[in-house]
Amino acid sequence: MTVSPSSTQTDGDRFWNALGKTFILSFLVCLAIVVIYPLLWMALSGFKSNAQIFNEPFAFPRSWGLENYVAAWNQGVQSFLVSSLVVTSASAACTVFISAWTAYGLSRSRMPGKPLVTAMILGGMMLSPTVALIPLVRMMQSFGLYNTHWALILLYTAFRIPFTTFLIRAYMLDLPSDLDEAARMDGASEGQIFWRIILPLCAPIIVSSVILHVLFAWNEYLFAMIFTSAQDVQTLPVGLTSLMAKHGTNYAQVFAAMTISAMPIVLLFFAMQKYFIRGLTEGIGK
Repeated sequence: MTVSPSSTQTDGDRFWNALGKTFILSFLVCLAIVVIYPLLWMALSGFKSNAQIFNEPFAFPRSWGLENYVAAWNQGVQSFLVSSLVVTSASAACTVFISAWTAYGLSRSRMPGKPLVTAMILGGMMLSPTVALIPLVRMMQSFGLYNTHWALILLYTAFRIPFTTFLIRAYMLDLPSDLDEAARMDGASEGQIFWRIILPLCAPIIVSSVILHVLFAWNEYLFAMIFTSAQDVQTLPVGLTSLMAKHGTNYAQVFAAMTISAMPIVLLFFAMQKYFIRGLTEGIGK
């Protein structure tokens, strides 16, 4: 039986397509293992004793008691977690709200000098936080905000507005301008257009901006270390460092504290990953 050239080509295409899918699937599985395994190992180590961590580092825990997690929680992780939640949620809300309003004005309005204003705002992404540390410390001390949650909220908001404005503006530029014109003809104000039309359409990039800000604020260490000193104000990165300094030999409690600090971010990402990927691909790619 002879095989026609067209059927041979079709079989070859199927082979290479199957090979490509297998390669991509294998790569994704390996990537998932590289990402998930350290988190799983850290969480399981929180159930072990110090002896088992050193003698059987890759074995499952012999018991599944929550003693290490309870001890880490009582050692100050609860206070650090509350501070991180307050600072992260407040700064995320302020950053996204201000950036969305700014992006709306830069992308949908006809204000004079808009290119210059856009360049000045986006130029803020080039400002290094370390350069402004000394004047910022003096400023917070003079305003009475040093060693308070407000210091971190203001700093996180100020330094993340340029990048967040860049993301949201890129997304808004691709929205059809006919929506604005039709709303204005119906008598809608700029505030109504923003809240009822533009903002709902920008839901994917808003969610992406929130997640990116949460990742930044939740893991930020420099500002949190310099502008906070009391335990009830310190966030998780600084709090975990002090906890490791006090209980550095108790690795089980340290792993338990690290697991507690990582869980909110992991849950947030898995809950919002659909909007996160969509917002980034549609916003940055435009």
